[in-house]
Amino acid sequence: MTARDAPNAPAVAEVVRHHRVVEAWLRGDVPYGTAAFAEFADAHAPHFTMVGPDGNTMDRAAVLRAVEAAHGSAPGLRIGITDAAVVAAEHGTYVVTYREVHDGGPEPAAARRATAVLERDGGGGRRGPRWRYLHETYENLHETYENLHETYETGR
Repeated sequence: MTARDAPNAPAVAEVVRHHRVVEAWLRGDVPYGTAAFAEFADAHAPHFTMVGPDGNTMDRAAVLRAVEAAHGSAPGLRIGITDAAVVAAEHGTYVVTYREVHDGGPEPAAARRATAVLERDGGGGRRGPRWRYLHETYENLHETYENLHETYETGR
């Protein structure tokens, strides 16, 4: 990290931290209950919205319901975050892009690209950035693996 990157470090750190919380919740590594779930819920601004990788839009309440109901649904899940970068930061707002890979859970491995808008001042007594908006898009891993296999087979 360079001195130029330092002001954006909290946003990238929040993306990684948040996904550790999600991973632990979905794996069932933390107990079900208000206190355990609060760390996830409090990270989202009251006006949070999300466009999921399937293209459906959910408000904060819908996201919280879905994640709360999914407690312990993915034992063994690992969530990896790579390529995280702040692409814009202005007036207390960060725009962060990253790649998210899910592996080891009940579903086949999957990857998605995401763009998140984080508010620098978390508000509500929360320290650190708060999630304002999230847009996820699935990567086509099957196609990627097929193309890779073809490349190895043909040498192109």
